[in-house]
Amino acid sequence: MVDQEIPDTYLDGYAALIATAAATGRRLTRDELDERRALGLRAAEAGHGLRALVAAHLSATRAHWPRTADADSVLAAAEEAVDAFAEGYERAQRLAVRREEAARREFVDDLLYGRSDLGRLARRAERFGLRLSSAHAVAVAQGANAYEDGDPVPREVESALIARFGDRSVLLTTKEGRLICVAPGDQDEVLAFFAKHAYAATAGQVAIGRPQPGPGGVVHSYEEALGTLDLAARLDLNAPVLRAADLLVYPVLTRDRDAIADLVHHTLSPLRGARGGARPLLDTLAAYFDSGCVAAEAARRLSLSVRALTYRLARIHQLTGADPTDPAQRYSLQTAVIGARLLGWPDGQP
Repeated sequence: MVDQEIPDTYLDGYAALIATAAATGRRLTRDELDERRALGLRAAEAGHGLRALVAAHLSATRAHWPRTADADSVLAAAEEAVDAFAEGYERAQRLAVRREEAARREFVDDLLYGRSDLGRLARRAERFGLRLSSAHAVAVAQGANAYEDGDPVPREVESALIARFGDRSVLLTTKEGRLICVAPGDQDEVLAFFAKHAYAATAGQVAIGRPQPGPGGVVHSYEEALGTLDLAARLDLNAPVLRAADLLVYPVLTRDRDAIADLVHHTLSPLRGARGGARPLLDTLAAYFDSGCVAAEAARRLSLSVRALTYRLARIHQLTGADPTDPAQRYSLQTAVIGARLLGWPDGQP
C-alpha cells in the first residue's frame, strides 16, 4: 500500500539537516540519527507505507538540494538520514510483530486450555477467523521432533492448507511441540488434508477429535485428540491417522478403572506362572487378536513358527481356562488384554 500523501511532520528538520551536513561534509551526529529513527518509528505506528515515506524523503532532497554543495556530500547525508529513518520504521514493525505473536500465543493457550471467560474468548476468536458459536474439531500431529510457530514444517503445512482451501476459518498453530489444526466441525475435508500433510512432514502420528459445539468445544476436541494419541502409545496403535470417534470403546473401558483392573487380574494373572513370566504370552494374545485371530499372521508378527504360536495359545488356555481360539471365550480375554495395555500390566499393578 502506497500513501497518497505523507504528513510533513515526518520530514521535520530534514531539509536543514541536509543543508548543514552537505555544507560542512560532516556525518550526522548521534542525536540527529536518533531523531530520524524516532520519526521512522512514529510513521510506522501511524500505518504509513515505507515506500511512500522513502519517496517523500527523495522528493524533499530534490526540493531542498543545496545549490553550492558537493553532490557526494548531499547524497551521503541523505543516505544516512533515510537509513536511520528506515531503521526506526523496521524496529516498530518488529515490535508490532512480537506483540501480535504474543497476543496470538495467549489466545491459543486460552483456547486450548479453556482458561478464559468463554464470552470474551469468543470475541477474541473472531480476530483470528474463528466463530466459536459453531462446532469445531481439532487435529493434533506429533512427530519425533518438537515444532514451534515459524519452523519450516508448520510453515510448509500451513502453505499447503492455504493453497488448497484459502480462507476457511482455520487456525494452524503449535502447542508443546505438536502441530494443531482447528477447523469448523462441518469441514472434515480440511482436517483430513491437514492430517495427510502433517503426517508426511513429521513422519509421526495424527489424531482427530470429534466436532464439539460452542466456545468450549475446541478445548474438548483438543483434549480428545490428545487422549487418542496417548491411547495409541499405550496400545501400540501404529496407524498414521487416528480418529477419536473410532476409538470410543477404550475411554469406556478406562472409565471404571477398578472394574477393568479386576478383570485383568482375574483373567490374566495366571499367566505369571508361565516360564518367562506373563509378558511373552500377553504379547502372543495381543498379536493374535490384532491379526484378526489368524494364526499365520500372528506368528509372522512375532517371528515365530505357526507351531510355536499354537503351543503358546494352548498354554494360555491351560493357565487361564479360557481358549483364545474359541469365539465364545475370546471376548473376555481380548477385553482383558486391552485393559492390560491401558493399565501397563504386567509391568505395573492394575
